[in-house]
Amino acid sequence: MPELPEVETTRRGIEPHIKGQQIQTLIIRDHRLRWPINPELPAILKQATIRKVQRRAKYLLLDCGHGTLIIHLGMSGSLRILDASLTAKKHDHVDIVFSNGQCLRFHDPRRFGALLWTTEKALDHPRLIGLGPEPLSDAFNVDWLQDRARGRKQAIKTFIMDSRIVVGVGNIYASEVLFLAGIHPSRAAGRIATARYTKLVDAIKQVLSEAIAQGGTTLRDFTNSDGKPGYFAQSLNVYGRAGHACKHCGKTIKQLQQGQRSTYYCGHCQH
Repeated sequence: MPELPEVETTRRGIEPHIKGQQIQTLIIRDHRLRWPINPELPAILKQATIRKVQRRAKYLLLDCGHGTLIIHLGMSGSLRILDASLTAKKHDHVDIVFSNGQCLRFHDPRRFGALLWTTEKALDHPRLIGLGPEPLSDAFNVDWLQDRARGRKQAIKTFIMDSRIVVGVGNIYASEVLFLAGIHPSRAAGRIATARYTKLVDAIKQVLSEAIAQGGTTLRDFTNSDGKPGYFAQSLNVYGRAGHACKHCGKTIKQLQQGQRSTYYCGHCQH
């Protein structure tokens, strides 16, 4: 699944090509995404100009002046900038065609993605309003995180993966940040000292910043907007490395299941 770094990589990749461009037409080949695409959307977007390309959590926000097109990539979605005349392939469900002859093509084999339209303030949309702070913003800090962890018996890994607590810490990144902070993934969120939460907040910011800088994590179903894979996977310390030696201490990396997801950790470095 594309996570926050992949989505931010996509935003940065497509923004120079679509900001300031006028929409000529919207081609919908399959309305059946996670939520059906509004059949009136082609008429709504015709001749609109993309004013801004922003991101909130894993949602891309295309400001069209009279409203915002909210895009979610789902489990396997991706966006490409292509010549509009290029023949669509299987699972190329939507083209946003611009007056310059290019298009933004939405590809989604599993159809768990979404294209939503709102004329209200985008951040007040029901899919966005309940989200926690952006992890790289000043709003996400030790006081915020520790205040919400107080008294919680929930495992720290599932706690930081809750988008109401902080957005963008997906499964891969959660394992990585906990390793960097030296915290065992099963430790109760409410039983972690302030000094360790300071390390955790710093680790989240560091890991996500590095992942964005390197183009996101390489996943089976994801390549970034110019068709090249991300490279952050080359820097993974624990994720997917069960049975291998820890790069720091040499002990064996272990694996456990938490909330139906695999967690990777070093029992010697994390406690």
